[in-house]
Parts: sequence; C-alpha cells; structure tokens
Amino acid sequence: MRLRVEFTTEPFDLDEAPPHAVVAREVVEAAELDAVDVGPFGNTAEGGADAVLTAVDALLRKSLAAGATRISLQVNVIGEGE
Repeated sequence: MRLRVEFTTEPFDLDEAPPHAVVAREVVEAAELDAVDVGPFGNTAEGGADAVLTAVDALLRKSLAAGATRISLQVNVIGEGE
C-alpha cells in the first residue's frame, strides 16, 4: 500500500523557519520516501506504508520536542503498489 502524508507544524514564523519546522523537514528528507515536497505553508511526502508511518512517528515526536505546539496532518491511501 502507498500513502501520502500532508502536514504542517505550528507556530508559524514568516521570517525564518522555526526549529520544529526544520526538524520536520529533516525527518521527511531523511526517510526512505519516494517523493517529498517541502514548502512554507504545507508539506507532502509519499511512499510505502511502512516508510510513511515510520516517518510520521518520527516527525510527531521530534517536532513536538523541538517546540511545535500544533501539528496538522492527513494521511491518504494513494495506491496498492506495496
């Protein structure tokens, strides 16, 4: 099964990326995912179910530890390839 996760971390800072946003980006970029798109107002990543769920766990734990006060995410099944 393939999944897509879309997420944002808060609080926002338009002047520079806050530590929790940097950590979230590092987590998804280091994960074994097929596609990652990181932007200032939203982020997406795609891959096999195990890889996405492992990345989501790390993203939640590490972003909260780095100061996130809210993390919004959505996970969608996008295919049965894995």
